[in-house]
Amino acid sequence: MLTLPALMMLGMPADVANATNRIGVLLQSLTGAKGFRDNDRLDSSAILPILVPTLGGALVGSLAASYLPVWLLKPTLLVAMVSMALVMLLRPEVVAPPDGTVPFRVKDKPLAALGLFFAGVYGGFVQAGVGFILIAALAGGLRYDLVRSNALKLVCTAAFSVVALAVFILRDQVLWLPGLMLAAGTVVGAMLSVRFAIHVPQTTLKWILFVMVSMTCAAAYFFG
Repeated sequence: MLTLPALMMLGMPADVANATNRIGVLLQSLTGAKGFRDNDRLDSSAILPILVPTLGGALVGSLAASYLPVWLLKPTLLVAMVSMALVMLLRPEVVAPPDGTVPFRVKDKPLAALGLFFAGVYGGFVQAGVGFILIAALAGGLRYDLVRSNALKLVCTAAFSVVALAVFILRDQVLWLPGLMLAAGTVVGAMLSVRFAIHVPQTTLKWILFVMVSMTCAAAYFFG
């Protein structure tokens, strides 16, 4: 939601900006996921079970994007994020499980798998803001703490980006120089953010997430 307008300010058409932006998203996600793995915060055993419904949804979303206008899905995002912000404010334990909570497996929580599927649908459709929906499914549905939820979220967004970037490259919509310059900044940001997320309390992360969701919802309402 920050980088796409920045790329369009350089004169890129929206489709080219969206394609070019995926370079940064991919490298940022890979860098962040590696950082969490190196600090033993990435549940590697859960990656495949989580990616199956998520990528299935991403395929559906990508196909839908070929036929439907983006504005049809924007209200869904706004409602989902407003609901998440209210849950964090009124029942924070839902999105930020207590320390020591044992996460569920995907096969034991069909509703969480459904949430991952719909997050994939949205991610395949437009990408922007999908991280908040993934965190809701991972922390709220599978009961991962926010750090491990963020680690798995990055794996999911990397998977989205590989598929999307391949399509955009085949359609010759990627501008590599500005994309790699943007990626350099996102990689540095990912490295710093991993260190920050690992060393701050869950309560701090909860409030940061709440503020970010609220600001994103306000921006979508007033400027979207």
